[in-house]
Amino acid sequence: MRNLRQVRLPNLQRVNVFFGNNGSGKTSLLEAIHILGLARSFRGKASRTLVTHGAAELTVFGAVDVPGATLPLGVKRTVSGDVQIKVAGRVVSTVAELAGYLPLQTITADSFDLLAGAPLVRRQYLDWGVFHVEHRFIGEWRRFQRCLKQRNMLLRRGNIISSQEVSVWTRDLALAGNAISRHRKAYFDRLVPRFDAILTELAPDLGAVELVYRQGWDRHLSYEDALESTRQADVEQGYTHCGPQRADIKFTHGGYPAADTLSRGQQKLVVCSLKLAQGQLMGELGRGPCTYLIDDLPSELDGEHNRLICARLAAMDAQVFITCVDPQDIMAVWPATVPPDAAQGADARPQTTALAMFHVEHGSVVRCE
Repeated sequence: MRNLRQVRLPNLQRVNVFFGNNGSGKTSLLEAIHILGLARSFRGKASRTLVTHGAAELTVFGAVDVPGATLPLGVKRTVSGDVQIKVAGRVVSTVAELAGYLPLQTITADSFDLLAGAPLVRRQYLDWGVFHVEHRFIGEWRRFQRCLKQRNMLLRRGNIISSQEVSVWTRDLALAGNAISRHRKAYFDRLVPRFDAILTELAPDLGAVELVYRQGWDRHLSYEDALESTRQADVEQGYTHCGPQRADIKFTHGGYPAADTLSRGQQKLVVCSLKLAQGQLMGELGRGPCTYLIDDLPSELDGEHNRLICARLAAMDAQVFITCVDPQDIMAVWPATVPPDAAQGADARPQTTALAMFHVEHGSVVRCE
């Protein structure tokens, strides 16, 4: 894919560092792992920009450890946009099934959109967490999307719509929408204390960054009543105005939007805290570790803040892939030992950290011994 031809990465470690000049292919490696977990790039580019120029397709193979076994995964994408996903040799039809085997967290330049981007980005962030800790969520989400699509199709028919038909889909939409909002709010309430604690650890002088969950309709109304109150506007404009599809998370600092008041470095610390909080919560709920893809960690942060983030990552039961230009930027801040997990008991000893170093140049990858 892109400027990578045939790359093999055997014997990966918990912490894997890819270093090299800009444009050498480091980010493409992270994209390949992202494709293996979600069948798409975190850059959101079309398939034709991912596939190496002159080739017809790209294929990513890998294996993940699951309880009691090693599970092969494979994803193929063609320049025309076709996608084929295989799990243990079996073709699967949904990205959701693939995502369940390889939970991924990304920290990239695009991650700043969590604070300054569109509400969709923040809904996706929230739904990632809910999906991985609440098995009922994906079914309710699909049900809601189906009801929303059908209701909007009816609304676009204007004066010829049947009031009874709209009422049926409105009822089902309300049921699914309420379920989604309950799942989101329960997850959000668990997430915020972890975020607060991690941000305080990473940036003790920053002060509080407040998070507020907005469900997508007037909080004083039930969803059924909110749909009824906007029904006339829905009919006139041909779409459903309120609901979980309008949900958002608001970030404020000192009473003002965090994206407007925080520096780029401070924003990166907030983003890192959000991503680390999700990984921590997953582990606490027994849903297993997630894999972190971190593109150019040293940028916009000084050595001390990089050290704090690396210490937090090292203490988590997570596999980490980091890119940088100079390997010393990571080697200098990654802890030499990791404190034992409290669950291991008082006699447990710190674990020695081993960094697997890979030099990336002109699309080739060489492991440094």
